[in-house]
This record gives sequence, structure tokens and C-alpha cells, in this order.
Amino acid sequence: MNETFSIKGKWRQFLVVLLPILISQLALFSMTFFDTIMSGHASPIDLAGVAIGASLWAPVQSGLTGILLAVTPMVAQMVGANRRDRVPFTVVQAFYVAIAIGIAVIFVGALVLNPILDLMDLEPSVRGIAIDFLHAIAIGIIPLFLYTVIRCFIDALGETRVTMFITLFSLPINIFLNYVLIFGNLGFPRLGGVGAGYASAITYWCILLISLFVVKRVHPFVEYGLLGKFYAVSLQAWKELLKLGLPIGFSIFFEVSIFAAVTLFMSEYSTITIAAHQAALNFASFIYMVPMSISMAMTILVGFEVGARRYRDARQYSYLGISVAVVLALLFGVGLLAFNEQVAGFYTTDEEVLRLTQHFLMYSILFLISDAIAAPIQGILRGYKDVTITFIVALVSYWVIGLPLGFALAQYTSLQAFGYWIGLITGLAAGAVFLFGRLLGLQRRLINQHDSQQAHTG
Repeated sequence: MNETFSIKGKWRQFLVVLLPILISQLALFSMTFFDTIMSGHASPIDLAGVAIGASLWAPVQSGLTGILLAVTPMVAQMVGANRRDRVPFTVVQAFYVAIAIGIAVIFVGALVLNPILDLMDLEPSVRGIAIDFLHAIAIGIIPLFLYTVIRCFIDALGETRVTMFITLFSLPINIFLNYVLIFGNLGFPRLGGVGAGYASAITYWCILLISLFVVKRVHPFVEYGLLGKFYAVSLQAWKELLKLGLPIGFSIFFEVSIFAAVTLFMSEYSTITIAAHQAALNFASFIYMVPMSISMAMTILVGFEVGARRYRDARQYSYLGISVAVVLALLFGVGLLAFNEQVAGFYTTDEEVLRLTQHFLMYSILFLISDAIAAPIQGILRGYKDVTITFIVALVSYWVIGLPLGFALAQYTSLQAFGYWIGLITGLAAGAVFLFGRLLGLQRRLINQHDSQQAHTG
């Protein structure tokens, strides 16, 4: 990345960083999509087992990889401050943390997985597929976390096209492995939904090996000499990374797990209501890839500028990212209003489910607008390494405001299932307002401090 001197230059650098991230996120989303679709074609039991296993794994995966996302602002600020000599040490320490987290997840999972599944009223065949799916995924946990560190390092340098190509290359690998392992093609055993777990695990190993080759052989990564020198474990470095990473991880965990909790509460309603809720939520999750990608781009760009103490440039990038996210959310909202029935028709041909999905999609427009403000601000604050407040806001907005309000509206008003969506939208909107206030105050304080120091030294 380079210093920019005009809005036009910032626009160009913003798009160069953002577009590959967006394509990467859509490709990652597609992996989950194909796992679900292909498992469903194996049998309804396979689909149910994979759905249960994935619903348990997704919040854990998102939260723990979120911890490792701390590498992005740390490296971006080091590069911005021209402290590139510190980068290899930081990345290697993040590797150690990733391995430790992976071992801990496998150990804890071995202890708690059976008791958790015992609490669910599952058919034995569904339970068996769910647990075997998670056992298969476990083979790829450590390489997934190690790849996350490498991706953060690559992205922090602004080379997001590289991770885009790695992700796009891994998508056909995942689909091919699903094809041979789920259905037993080309002489492989037919594993059903469990095959999707093995396919994902093998894909994680493949992308780790590819990314290791890239950072060891490709410019500009080779210049950092990553893994060229042994570094002893540094508990101080772990502390610094976890101080930044734990709030990020918990923020993401609270956000992802709240939707799993709402889905569990939805179980009291009819199958038609649950199907419509899941369809609308899936589409909202797909659209969320846009503000989430902008959020990740903001972390890189703002972190680079903050590291160089160019606080006014960081603020310009901030408003640029938020503005783009809001404009796109409004365009998506207009599109949903115009093509509501067609979008719902992607998910079902059942008339009742179709009509109810359309209703839920109308509420998702409010989700889009709130996310367009909240998600980029979260990424911006990470660029400033201001993450504790994001964690607190995520906890309060979803679990203190959103879920209790949604439960009350669903149970004690005529809104019923829609009440949960209104509660979550209200919580998210409140969080977005609070985060925006935090951002304004932080930026004003840093700019004033910097101007004061400049006047002193001048």
C-alpha cells in the first residue's frame, strides 16, 4: 500500500483492497452453500446432520478465527510506521497462538461434544452424522487457523488479490472433494454428509500449503523472510495479540451465535415459519458479505494510516467506507422491494413458504441498513486497535437489547416470529449509533492530540 494525497487516490486504493476481499468472502460463503446443497442431495438425514454439525461449529470457528484477525491491524500499523522488521516475529507468534487454540478446541470438543448433542432431541442417524461430520472437520482445524494468520498477514500488506486467488482456487477443490466423498464417485467410498466434513478439512490443508508456498516464494512477501528464522515463544507477544484479538473474537461470536439462538427459539413455530426464516436469513447473510468486506478493507487501510500517524487520512477512509456501505445497502433495499417475490422464489416453490419468506425479506432491508453502518465502523475501530468497546457493544446490542426485546415481542404481541427480527434490528441499530459516536470521539481526540504535538515541536 502507498500513501495517498487525494480523494481520487483513496478511492482507487480502497477499491484495489476491497474488491478482492469481497470476491474472497463470496467464495467462502459458496463453500458452505455447496456443502449444504450437496449434502441435501445425498439424503434429508445427511442434510439434517450436516446442518446440526455446522450450526455448532460456525460460532466457534467464527469466534476463534476472529481472535487471529488481530494480526491484520497489528501488521498494518507496523508497515505504516515503517517497522517491517517486527512483522515476522509477530506473525510467528500468531502461528503459535493458532496452534494452541486449535489443540484447545480439539481437546474441549472431545469433552463436551457428546453432552451437547445429548441435550438435543435428535434421531440417532442424524446425531451420528452430526458427530462424524464434526470429527472430520477437526482434522482441518489447525491448518484453518494457521491459514487465517497467513491471510491476515497478506491482507495487511494490501495484497488482497493474492488471498482472493487462493480462495477461488480452493473453491473447486472443495466442490470436487464433496462430489467424490459425499456421493462415492471415482471409486471413493460414499460418506454422505460426513464427506462434506472431510472435504472441508482437506481443503483447509490445501489452502494452508498453497499460502505457505506463496509467502515463501512470491514478491513482496518473500522480502519479510517469514519462517526464515526461529523465534521462541513469547508470552508477552501472546498477551499483546490476545488483548487485541479476544475482544474481536468475542464480538464476532456474539454476533454469529445470536442467530443460532434465534433459530432455536423459532423451533416453537411451524415448519413453514422456520423454513421462511432460514431462507430470508440466508439471503441476508449473503448480502452481509458486502458490509463485512468493507469492514475488513477498513481495518487494513485505517490501520496503515494510523500506523503512519496520518489521522486525517484515516478519517477520510472511514467516511469513504461508511458512505459506500450505506449507498449499497439502500440500492439492495430498493432491489428487494422491486424483486421481493423473485428472491423468495430462489429458495422455495411452496406458496405458503414463499409468501412468508417475502415478509421476512422486508424486515431484512432494515438489517441491511443497520449493518451498513455498524460493520464498517467495527472494521475502522479495529484499524485503530480500539476493540474493547466493540465487544461490549456486541454483547449489549444483541444479548441485552436485541434478544430480550425480540423474545418479548414474539411471546406477548401479535408479531410472533417477526418479533425476533424486530428485536435484533433494534439492537443492531442501537449498537450502530453508539459505535458511530465512539468513532467520532476517538478520531477527534487523536487529531487534536497530533495537532497539539506538531505545534509543540514546530
